[in-house]
Amino acid sequence: MKGPAGARIREADMTDLEAITAIYGHHVRHSVASFEEEPPDRGTMEGRYRASLGHGLPYLVAEPVPRDVLGYAYAAPYHARPGYRFTVENSVYVAPEVQGRGLGRALMTELLARCTALGYRQMIAIIGVGETPASIRLHESLGFQHAGRLAAVGFKFGRWIDCVVMQRPLGDGAGSLPEGV
Repeated sequence: MKGPAGARIREADMTDLEAITAIYGHHVRHSVASFEEEPPDRGTMEGRYRASLGHGLPYLVAEPVPRDVLGYAYAAPYHARPGYRFTVENSVYVAPEVQGRGLGRALMTELLARCTALGYRQMIAIIGVGETPASIRLHESLGFQHAGRLAAVGFKFGRWIDCVVMQRPLGDGAGSLPEGV
């Protein structure tokens, strides 16, 4: 799929993990988009990548031509218990030098389409409140609704941080039973 400024959205592969690790590391160090305090190394990110793929979930990157990863998005199981099996949680991160250019939207649009095609019925976003109003606006523009606010559940940069919980139905959402149920 083509994204903004000629960027291509595609499945991530092992060769993308260095760039993914660097992008995520920036957000760990400089924002509350993640509640990690130390950026994970490539091996840890590879484990997370393999875990998403192990669940059959999409893990996408945005790249221009020539190849250079500028952002990534993936879905993960919302919770491990079987009753949550039709719900996923999304994550999306864009390199700081290209934020605000539509790559997050392109990645999320493709992620939503792929999760819908896989039969998932709900997508959850848990967004740290702080320097991330753009993430909230992005999710709102893609049809996510505010589902709640968790007060002071994170602690980073010497302060308590709230999380906004947002939710978006996929496909029929709760309007019908999933196939095979």
